[in-house]
Amino acid sequence: MFEGKRRLHTGAVLGCCLALASVAGCSDGGSGDDFDVSSQIGPDPVLPEPSPSLVADTKIAEVVGWQEGELPSVPEGLTVTAYARDLANPRTVYTLPNGDVLVVQARGPSGKPVSRPKDVIRGWIMSIAHGGGGEQKESNLITLLRDADRDGTVDERNDLLTGLKSPFGVAWYDGTLYVAATDAILSWPYQLGQTSVEGEPTVLTELPGGPINHHWTKDLVLGPDGRYLYASVGSNSNVAENGLEAERERAAIWQVDRETGASRVYASGLRNPNGLSIHPETGELWAVINERDELGPNLVPDYMTSVKEGAFYGWPWSYFGNHVDERVRPPRPDMVAKATMPDYALSSHVAPLGMTFSADSALPEEYRSGAFVGEHGSWNRSFFNGYKVVYIPFEDGKPVGKAEDVVTGFIDGDEARGRPVGVGIDGTGALLVADDAGNTVWRVAAADGSVTDEPVGTDRASSMPAPAAAPEPPASADEPAVQGGQAEDDGPETTTPDN
Repeated sequence: MFEGKRRLHTGAVLGCCLALASVAGCSDGGSGDDFDVSSQIGPDPVLPEPSPSLVADTKIAEVVGWQEGELPSVPEGLTVTAYARDLANPRTVYTLPNGDVLVVQARGPSGKPVSRPKDVIRGWIMSIAHGGGGEQKESNLITLLRDADRDGTVDERNDLLTGLKSPFGVAWYDGTLYVAATDAILSWPYQLGQTSVEGEPTVLTELPGGPINHHWTKDLVLGPDGRYLYASVGSNSNVAENGLEAERERAAIWQVDRETGASRVYASGLRNPNGLSIHPETGELWAVINERDELGPNLVPDYMTSVKEGAFYGWPWSYFGNHVDERVRPPRPDMVAKATMPDYALSSHVAPLGMTFSADSALPEEYRSGAFVGEHGSWNRSFFNGYKVVYIPFEDGKPVGKAEDVVTGFIDGDEARGRPVGVGIDGTGALLVADDAGNTVWRVAAADGSVTDEPVGTDRASSMPAPAAAPEPPASADEPAVQGGQAEDDGPETTTPDN
């Protein structure tokens, strides 16, 4: 009975959206049906002319879940199994040095204010695209999965932390567990092997939260020297329509001193960064970025990039270097001029939310020198894009060649069985994929059963090289630093929490 009502309601909402799209003329200007999305994959993507509209092109995959016996698809030489089912919106997978896996499960905070009429439509679209009809399990928790005998099957499962505030990022170092909730980085004493965490957390530093909190996910990674944490803070809007003050210290990656909590903006102009990862050979920080919407189905490509200290990547004034977004007022040609080009485009609206390097895996050789990216999938174009995990080969610390599909089958016609988010390497060297709509963590392993000699944790601070020192940022007022899209003349601000 409920399912029938939900489908009827979904159909009504979709009908309204399509009617509005027709009135707005959002399918003109090149709907993208014949556009070669592969031309937007790589360091030099094809960028068509913008075709902005009142309402974006829309194609929504209603989440139906995985039926008995259904699995994602993987290429020959790999095998896929369910590592953990019956989760509550798993977003992030993180491997501790002893091989235990932490699964961060979260739903976004409720009660966001609506600033534009079409935000109501977008809210309905997101509710359909993320599933969630009927009774839902409690989310906003971290679950520990233990594969004691390293055979690829979970032997023990414990909820480590519950009642968190929309968590996403997690890191561990030197007896301390760090969790990036939507409004703060929290820490608890934690020794490897524990199956529970007691006591109240310490607030290491606060992060920008509500009331808008447009992009609520805050990712986290430990730097190569173990001193700093890096936290992602997405923008508070699509293209600063809520005002630049609402973007202060957002659309950025923060650097946070692990011991004192002192923080500063490390890099900015990144609309919605996630998948923070340290390259195992160079020690460089990398991330995947969700770019802006409503410029047409084939703009703007999401991307993967190394993140340079003090760099500005264009948002909101421009994209992919000097391509100006004319919607943003007042224009800032000075900011456009200093925008850094990202390293590698992934094509438009694939919504990358997870990334991991594969160097320490036990996967076949062709997958051991690159990065996996979890693409959550599109909603704002006339055909689906993303909804898969891809592999990008690297050489000499840089991506080369085209992305290769590795884990697919999340889309079935116009329905979604699941949607991949975070990716990671487990304690045996297999790839883990967090599927937040299918409420499953998938394990992709070598078909020949290969495993690593010993577990390797997600954060490998002691074994990584320190990145090369970045040049000092300019102090001149002619080249202002940027904090979350807001120009500042005196460089990135450093703050120390009171507690």
